Amino acid sequence: MSKKDFVIEAFPREDQGKGASRRLRREERKIPAIIYGGNKEATPISIWHNELKKDLENEAFFSHILTIDVQGKKESVILKDLQRHPYKPILTHADFQRVDKDHEIHVNVPLHFLNEDKAPVVKLQGGIISHQLNEVEVICLPQDLPEFIEIDVMDMELDQTIHLSDLKMPKGVRSAALQHGEDYDQAVASVHLPRGAKVDEEDEEGGEEAGEDKE
Repeated sequence: MSKKDFVIEAFPREDQGKGASRRLRREERKIPAIIYGGNKEATPISIWHNELKKDLENEAFFSHILTIDVQGKKESVILKDLQRHPYKPILTHADFQRVDKDHEIHVNVPLHFLNEDKAPVVKLQGGIISHQLNEVEVICLPQDLPEFIEIDVMDMELDQTIHLSDLKMPKGVRSAALQHGEDYDQAVASVHLPRGAKVDEEDEEGGEEAGEDKE
């Protein structure tokens, strides 16, 4: 897994409120944001809109420890919330949470499904693999945070379901949901024949039997 470094240039933000945020977005091409947590006071900042938008195109941005540089003062953070305009392709606000190497963090990590096109259940049996989850919340120390979690579906069989408890988590990483017990062992992926496939087979067999009766 890659360990790409993301450094976000930020600026102190003194003016707050809706009017100030609108001016910031319109006149300076920046968006308001905030850094919180770590037993420190929340710090209002502003960041370049287009630079953040570009970073968001990289899936890894959502599951990486980020560096925010506020005029030379750097802090390690994760992206916790992102607000967008309801219908325009515009970001409106971002929340960043401070992290340190000695405290665990909760982060949503994307799932990467391997060998979907090569799996015999798909190629030979016509099965369809459905994703019930595309990301999973994990708990780990910042230095153990994975960029993604791989799921190899090569050996899946018809009507099989992969659950959270079946995932191979990297060392030091565990599922947040499973901390609450087996009742939270969600389905991640399953494989079935296309809808109607079994019915068609039964109809075909029924038709053959009917033809034999007529003879």
